[in-house]
This record gives sequence, C-alpha cells and structure tokens, in this order.
Amino acid sequence: MKKFYSLFLAILLVVGSLAGCGEGKTENNNDNKEQSTAQEAAFPVTIKDAIDQEVVIEEKPEKIVSLMPSNTEIVFALGLGDELVGVSDYDNYPKEAAEKEKVGGMEFNVEKIISLNPDVVLAHASSAHNSTEGLQQIRDAGIDVVVVNDATSFEDVYKGMEMIGQATGAETEADKLVADMKEKLAAIKDKAAAISDSDQKSVYIEVSGEPSIFTTGTNTFMQEMLDTINAKNIISEEGWIQVDQEAVIAANPDAIITTYGAYSETSPIDQISSRKGWEEIKAVKEKQIVDVDSDMVTRSGPRLVEGVEAVAEAVYPDVFK
Repeated sequence: MKKFYSLFLAILLVVGSLAGCGEGKTENNNDNKEQSTAQEAAFPVTIKDAIDQEVVIEEKPEKIVSLMPSNTEIVFALGLGDELVGVSDYDNYPKEAAEKEKVGGMEFNVEKIISLNPDVVLAHASSAHNSTEGLQQIRDAGIDVVVVNDATSFEDVYKGMEMIGQATGAETEADKLVADMKEKLAAIKDKAAAISDSDQKSVYIEVSGEPSIFTTGTNTFMQEMLDTINAKNIISEEGWIQVDQEAVIAANPDAIITTYGAYSETSPIDQISSRKGWEEIKAVKEKQIVDVDSDMVTRSGPRLVEGVEAVAEAVYPDVFK
C-alpha cells in the first residue's frame, strides 16, 4: 500500500507540473499574440522622414532592407534581426549582420534590393542626396522608403531610433532602447561631475592619419562625448577639420584619442609618437594616446554609449576604469 500511495503521489505531481507548464505556455502565447495584434493595430502609420517625405506604411513590415550600418544596428537592437533581409556592404555588427544579403555600399544595387521584395527600405540622410534616382526606383517598385535622419547629437540619435521603431512596429522597444541609453549617459555624467575644473583635461581627437590628418570640432558626436565626460576639446571650429599640426603642438593636449586604428596599416599611436615636433606634447610624453573603436564613436546607433565609456576611460582612467 505504501508503494502504491507513493506512486500515486508521484503521478499527481507530474500531472500538476505538466498542467502548470501548459498554462505557462498558453499565457506566453497569449502575450505574444496580444503584442503582435497591438503592433498590427498601430498600422497604417504616416512618417515624415528626414527629407520631408510623407511615408505611409500600410502594414507591419515583415521584410526590411537597411542601407546604413547604424540603421542595421538599431534594427537588431529592436529585436528585428529576423526581419532584416538585406544590409549594406559596410555592416559588421552584430555578427549576424554578416549573414545577411549585401546590397552594395554608397552606390547600392537597386535591382538586388527590389529582388529581395522588402516591405520597407531604411535609407539614410547622409547619402540620400547622392542616391535620389535609386531611391525613387525603389519607391516606383511599390516598396516604402524611409530616410532616417543624419544625427550629430544624441537627441538626433533618439529621433532616428524612434522613427525606425515607428516604421517597423517596434515603438515600445524603441522607447525602451532610448530610455536605457539616457540612463547610462546620466550615470556617466554623474561620475564626470566629480571632476573639478582644475582637473579637467584637454583632448585632441584624430579621426584620420597622414597624409590628410583630420580632427573633429563642435556640433559632432565626439564633441558631445567630451562635454559628457567634462573634458575640453582643443579644437573650437565646427565639424570635421583638416589639422594644422603646429596648432596641435601649441595646444599641448593632455590626452590624444584616435579612431582609425582598425582601418590603418600602421598603428595611429606609432604615427603620432614619431611625428616631428609632437614629442613635446604632454600626451605623447606621458603616453596618453588611445585608439578607440571607430564604429562605437561614429555610428549613430545603440553602441554610442559604449563609445562614451571608451572615451571616458581613455581620458580619465582613474575615474572611469
């Protein structure tokens, strides 16, 4: 009888467990169905894109093509990697992007894009003016085209994410992504607030090496990053500027950041350290030259916060490491 009773209890436990799992699966399935239904109910949507085109998207896109690495990173961050059927030749993050069909670079392959039969193509304002005819051919094929804004600030990045979220039915995910970025940036600013004016460091940023050396000034991501970590850019001009080497030597920056190491045959640190006259710069003397991942600090996507963290550690290692 004891054996029979024990067996009976075991059967009850197994049945109860299976029933619980069934209920859990049912609840999860219901949640997924409700979320999918809510997303579909949000359509049609009308979007005014970066070139002031009104784009009406009738249904939630099932197939997406991205023409810019930053757009691709955002699409993956929104959980829509499976819907992405085509990306640009430059897309290298996340690693799953390499498995997608390539549709060209600055000059994209219109026929290839149309053959993929996407519901929406995510273009970018930085290159849209050079590809007006190609984008119109895609529209004429009955495919929606959304031109995402060319961001020069974090606020612009947030707008781009929200636009992509609206176009793809992932508005809730886009809102969460933006909120997460803002929270992480706020935490970095809180740390930087402890840096006194007397401890503030001057920084020179080099975005391309010899023979045409370029740096970055105001109204750029790099400037906003330096502002966020309470560092001073030695360049006061706006945008991307060709470097006057004598001016850099005279400014004598405390730290030097480069962003092209992955694309250069020779180390940027070696290049800078061996330049005539630069050996007297404080950053060179104290070996405060750091190469950071170009993609993290130049792409207007979710990894920009990681870019800020990398810059912060490069300039203020004692505070941020």
